[in-house]
Amino acid sequence: MTELKKIHRIRPLKAKVGLLAIGHHVYWQQFDGLLDEMTRKRLYVKSLLETESVEVADFGMIDCAQAAYEAVPGIKAADIDILFIDMATYGTSSTFGVLCREISAPIVLVAIQPLAAMDYPKGTTYMQLCNDDFCSVPEFTGVAVRFGRRPPPVILGHEGNDPDVDAEIHRWCGIAKALHSLRKARIGLMGHVLESMLDMHTDPTAATAAFGSHIVLVETDDVLKHYRTCAREKIDLWKDRILDFFDTPDPQGDPLTEKLTPHDLEVAAKAAVALEALITEKRLDGLAYYYEGEPGSELRTLVTNFIVGNSLLTGGGFPMCGEFDLKTCIAMMIMDRLEIGGSFAEFHPIDFKLNSVLVGHDGPHHINIAASRPVIRSLKKYHGKPGSGAGVEFQIKEGPITMLSIGQTAQGRFKFVIAEGISERRPIPPTGNTNTHGIFQPDIRTFLKRWVAEGPTHHFALGIGHHAEDLVEIAKILNLEYAVVSSC
Repeated sequence: MTELKKIHRIRPLKAKVGLLAIGHHVYWQQFDGLLDEMTRKRLYVKSLLETESVEVADFGMIDCAQAAYEAVPGIKAADIDILFIDMATYGTSSTFGVLCREISAPIVLVAIQPLAAMDYPKGTTYMQLCNDDFCSVPEFTGVAVRFGRRPPPVILGHEGNDPDVDAEIHRWCGIAKALHSLRKARIGLMGHVLESMLDMHTDPTAATAAFGSHIVLVETDDVLKHYRTCAREKIDLWKDRILDFFDTPDPQGDPLTEKLTPHDLEVAAKAAVALEALITEKRLDGLAYYYEGEPGSELRTLVTNFIVGNSLLTGGGFPMCGEFDLKTCIAMMIMDRLEIGGSFAEFHPIDFKLNSVLVGHDGPHHINIAASRPVIRSLKKYHGKPGSGAGVEFQIKEGPITMLSIGQTAQGRFKFVIAEGISERRPIPPTGNTNTHGIFQPDIRTFLKRWVAEGPTHHFALGIGHHAEDLVEIAKILNLEYAVVSSC
């Protein structure tokens, strides 16, 4: 079998999280060594967070209301993505109330006790206090409700060999990276919606309001100028990279496809060089685009040949989205930051015999979730669009999959439409488009009816693994509507 290569990230994922411990100041004089043990516990949580490659701002012990009030300015100034509160031992909710009111970052309570179970015959009050991590959790969540804030989620477990704790720490640090990207991102928007796709139109101001990202309006000439001045050595490097990464098989049944031509390889490489230059110049973190250009023009050749370059860039953590679909570009960014992929996708023909549906698109795709070495075919025409050139074809990995579509309500609010299913390796048409067979419960007819009833955009981001729970948490943090399409 041909080796499956992986695209390395263009930029490392980032997040900054806050950490503080909660305690009760009365205990320190009553129990020698207890405060030192609380410090050890906080540093243990800090070590777990740091293994996830996030920056940790440590605010120490908060053991009374006054200390909480004094800590607020520093926490705000730290510009954190998530605040982790280590429930080190019992602490009164006066330590939490001001944090709940003043800190806008999402809060996660961490209740990781040292022991999986107390040594009951040798149990002492000191031992109980060391393992009282959960004691204040109901008090804190009750206060959050009274303050008009949703109850903070809780990481619950014990030190040592507790895979649930490890998974939850990893999960929340991934969410922190997604939130960090969204509120810091510069997402380019170039061209216009593909004519008559009414579900695609998105107000850039609404996107900034909901997600925090700055939407950079890009002219087609901004990339065309780079296309016209591409250095030969950079084009050749991209050609080598493409041929090293993709298979270029002979055509099969579709008369629109042929073996990758030297001309299409040259144009795809040159377009990729121009895209990289645009990204650098505009300091972009993503790009949604669609433009047609005058028939026969250099501009049309460029804008219709982004597919190969944008698939490799998407695999490197730079989401690119065709048909001017800003909403799905954001969905792809979220999935990429959760490290679960994020391919541009829509529904294709249903297989009623196998009870599945083809899920895919003509690009762009997250190469790192491919099941095997992807293929490039030259396409004599792009169906439904102008132009011709290279197309990318592969199936995604077998196993669990998650879909995220960002739709909009009649009131203009964004809405997450989420579903989980299974990808199974079955025959796909050799059309130069990416497809995979998606299997959804209870059956494909019922699922698709339920999906469309939630009002999604017809595109969605496709990732591997089951991560609906993570996407729901992000929707809640962003105060967005959401629906998880039922499989029952």
